[in-house]
Amino acid sequence: MAVGTTQQQPLTGTAQARSADTQPRNRRTVVTTINYYDDPGDGSPPTPIVVGGQKVTNERKMTPRTMTVTDVSGDEDSFTLDTHGFQYIRHTSVEKDFADEETVRSVYYPEMERVYKEITGASRVVIFNHQIRRGPANWHSLGERNTEHRGPLHKAHVDQSYEGAVMMARHHLGDEADELLKRRFQIINIWRPIKTVHKDPLAVADGNTVAEEDLVPGAIIYPRHRAETWTIKPNPAHRWYFKDKQCPDEPLLIKCFDSDTSVVRRAAHCAFRDPEMDDMESRQSIDIRALVFH
Repeated sequence: MAVGTTQQQPLTGTAQARSADTQPRNRRTVVTTINYYDDPGDGSPPTPIVVGGQKVTNERKMTPRTMTVTDVSGDEDSFTLDTHGFQYIRHTSVEKDFADEETVRSVYYPEMERVYKEITGASRVVIFNHQIRRGPANWHSLGERNTEHRGPLHKAHVDQSYEGAVMMARHHLGDEADELLKRRFQIINIWRPIKTVHKDPLAVADGNTVAEEDLVPGAIIYPRHRAETWTIKPNPAHRWYFKDKQCPDEPLLIKCFDSDTSVVRRAAHCAFRDPEMDDMESRQSIDIRALVFH
């Protein structure tokens, strides 16, 4: 069914809405660099990202811009998937270290499927992959086998463009896609710290402040299929947010696509440098990606 807003269902089990009595932290603002796409302005598309074997090649030209990223601590409930494109929740997972791929798929996937349904009211959820990041920020430059050291991505982006979202659904759903795509359809990530995040935290942009004109589609070439993301052009109107010292029980839901045009349809995101945290250990996080149908 097509609905105009994300349904807020009573949360059960270990998933909880952000409560008003959560002890607020001292809120920070961080003046930092956000790396945007350096659009040549001649209509040429961004250089494709190439994923092959155990190597990712990402040579898109970027332009750094000084931006302010605001801590949401104590104000998490003000941000929701449909009004901003992202939402913080409280949820304690039974999985702690995410060291075993089979356990991630057999235990964590079903756990997150329940969270998706509880938060969005969806009737069908298809988790199509996950990404674990434990490596350094310069992992792209490591060359062959750089995926073994995958770290934070310091480039503003949305995981799927509007066309790319449909491509992703068709790739993973096959013959079911035509019927399912008649419904309201979303792609939503659940991003969770594996350990409390200090270095290279994740920033997310209020979708209301990122205009359609700021979005540029860019191809990702895989060995057997093609995908398409949004890369982001700079705009001083963008408003960026993060959760300071985000803990494993404070996952972030990030909307990458929504077929409902009456709500915020996507939220740009990227890692950023917090100058006060340069000497801390590398960030560890897991990102679950799912097709969500209503």
